[in-house]
Amino acid sequence: MTAKDRPWVMRTYAGHSSAAESNALFRRNLAKGQTGLSVAFDLPTQTGYDPDHVLAKGEVGKVGVPVAHLGDVRALFDAIPLAQMNTSMTINATAMWLLALYQVAAQEQGATPDELTGTTQNDIVKEYLSRGTYAFPPDASLRLTTDLIAYTVTNVPQWNPINICSYHLQEAGATPVQELAFALSTAVAVLDRVRDGGQVPAERFGDVVQRISFFVNAGVRFIEETCKMRAFVRLWDEICRNRYGVTDAKARRLRYGVQVNSLGLTEAQPENNVQRIVLEMLGVTLSKNARARAVQLPAWNEALGLPRPWDQQWSLRMQQVLAYESDLLEYEDIFDGSHVIEAKVAELVEGAREEIDRIQAMGGAIAAVETGYLKQALVASHAERRQRIESGEHVVVGVNKFENTEPSPLTADLDTAIQTADPGAEAAALKSLEQWRSLRDPSAVEEALASLREAAKGTDNLMPATLTCVRAGVTTGEWSGVLREMFGEYRAPTGVSGSVGVSGAGAEIAAVRTKVAATADELGGRLRFLVGKPGLDGHSNGAEQVAVRARDVGFEVIYQGIRLTPEQIVAAAVAEDVHCVGLSILSGSHMELVPQVVAGLRDAGLSDVPVVVGGIVPDGDARALKSAGVAAVYTPKDYDLTGMMSDVVDVIRRAHGL
Repeated sequence: MTAKDRPWVMRTYAGHSSAAESNALFRRNLAKGQTGLSVAFDLPTQTGYDPDHVLAKGEVGKVGVPVAHLGDVRALFDAIPLAQMNTSMTINATAMWLLALYQVAAQEQGATPDELTGTTQNDIVKEYLSRGTYAFPPDASLRLTTDLIAYTVTNVPQWNPINICSYHLQEAGATPVQELAFALSTAVAVLDRVRDGGQVPAERFGDVVQRISFFVNAGVRFIEETCKMRAFVRLWDEICRNRYGVTDAKARRLRYGVQVNSLGLTEAQPENNVQRIVLEMLGVTLSKNARARAVQLPAWNEALGLPRPWDQQWSLRMQQVLAYESDLLEYEDIFDGSHVIEAKVAELVEGAREEIDRIQAMGGAIAAVETGYLKQALVASHAERRQRIESGEHVVVGVNKFENTEPSPLTADLDTAIQTADPGAEAAALKSLEQWRSLRDPSAVEEALASLREAAKGTDNLMPATLTCVRAGVTTGEWSGVLREMFGEYRAPTGVSGSVGVSGAGAEIAAVRTKVAATADELGGRLRFLVGKPGLDGHSNGAEQVAVRARDVGFEVIYQGIRLTPEQIVAAAVAEDVHCVGLSILSGSHMELVPQVVAGLRDAGLSDVPVVVGGIVPDGDARALKSAGVAAVYTPKDYDLTGMMSDVVDVIRRAHGL
C-alpha cells in the first residue's frame, strides 16, 4: 500500500474578549487535535488603535482578541511553547508590530527567532479593496510590508512574512479570474519592491520567493475551485521562473493556506452551511498537486453571529474525518490526465494572464488601487452576483429556492446558538491598558518612539526600531500613532461611483424608481440616502451594494466610505439634508454605535430622519434596536436589494406622515 501523505495543518480561526480568554480557547482547541493556531485580532488592534481611542469604542474584543502591548501577548500565548507552534496571524496594517510582539514574547520563553514558524498575513493591497483595515497610504504600507519581508529572511528564516490574500477578494465579489490576477499582481508588486529595495542581496532573493505564501478562498463550485488552484500553481511557477529567475522548482511551489467561503453561508436554513463547508474543503484538498498546506473552516452559524467552541470543534472534525478516515491522502493527483479539468485550467490561466497584463500596463497593483480600478471591478462583479441571486439564476438552497423547511433544532433557541461577546471585555482592556502604562518607564517609551520616528523619516528598515518599542512597553496605538504622524492618513476609493448596478430586474427596478420619484415630488426635492459605516468595521461589500442599488432606483446617495465616528455620520446627515440614514455594521458593535447615531440625529433636530441598519444582527438585538428608535433591521437573509430599497421608501414615507 502507498504511504499516506501527511495531512495539512489544521486550524480554527479564534480569538475574542481578552488575551486570557483566547489563551484558554487556544489550549482547548489544541487538545482537540488542532495542529496550528490562527489568531483573530479585534479591529482596534488591526487598525492600530488602543482600546481607549474614540474609534475603538464598542469594538474592543468583538471580532478577535485585543492586543495593546507585550503583556497581552504574554497572556495570549501563556503555556503554549512558541518554538513548537505554527501560528498564523490575520494582521495587515500592524503586521510588523504584531510579529515584533510575538518574537519578543517567544524569546522570553527561551525560543530563538530562527525556531519560529508561522505566518503574518501582511497583504495590505486587499485591505484597500475588501477588508478595510489599512492604516497608512499605499506606498508607506508597502514599505512596512517589504521591510518585514527583508527582516524575516535574515532573522526569522522559517517565518512566512506575507500571506497574499485572494480570500477576501472572492468575498468582495471577485470571479476566479479576478481572484487569480489581483492576488498575483499583488505578489509581483511586493516582490518587485523587495528586489529593487536593496535590503536583500540578489543571491538571497530565491529565499524571499519561497517564503511568500498565499491565503485563498474556496467557494461551493468545487470543480471550478480545484481548477482555480491548479491554475494558481501554474501561474505562480511561471512568474517565479520567468520574472524572477528562480531555478529551484521547490522554491517555485505555491504554498497556500485556505479558509473556505464565508460569503456563501446563509442565515436562512443555516444547517445547509455544513455541506457547503465540506464541498468547499474538497476544492482545495482533492488535487494533490494543488493541495492547501493549511486549512481553517468557518462554522455553520457564522451568518448568525460568533461561533461557540462546539461549533468550531464541528468544523475541525470535518477536516479530521477527511484526512484520517477517507482515502484521500493515499493517491497521486486524481485529476492528472483529465481533459475536462485541463480545459478549464487553461481557460482560467489565459483569462488571468490577460488581467495581469492589464494591471501591469497601469503601473502595477498599487497604481490600480490608487486609481480605483481594482475596487470598481470588484464592486461591479459583486453587483452581478447579487443580481443573479435575486433573479433566481444563481440558486442558493433555502434562500431563493426550496425555502419550505421544518423547524431546525439547531436554531430553536437563537440566543444560545451563537456565542455572545463578553460585555465586560472593553472595560477590562481599558483597565489593563491603564495599569500597563503606569508600570513602564516613560523616558524609555519616549526614547523608543523617537527612534521609530527617526527611522521612518529615512529609509532604514523599521523592524529594529519596532522591536525597541516592544521592549520599552510601547502600545499598539502609540506605535501606529507615530507612523500616522510620519506617513499621513488615507481614505481608499469606494468603487461605488463608477460601478454599474443591475442589468436585469428591469420591471422591479422601474417600479421602485417610480415610487422614489413620487415620494421625492411629495417632499419637494430628490430623495437623499446616507449610507454610513460607523466604527472600525471595514467589511464594506454590503454597504457598497446597497449604495449602488439605491442609486439605481433613483436615490441621491451619500457614501463616504469606512471608519467614521457616529458624530461624523450625524454631521454628514445634517450637511447633506438626508431623508434616511442606513448604517452597515458587521463587527457586532451595533448595540453601542447605532444608538449613538440615533441620539445624535435627535440632538441635531433630525428626529424625522429614520435610521435603518444592516449587518449580522441577532433577533434579540434587532428587537432592542427597534425599541431604541431604529426603523428597520436587515440581515443576510434579506438578499433582495431592490425590495429593500422599496422598504426604505416606505420607511421615509411613514417618517413624514405620507
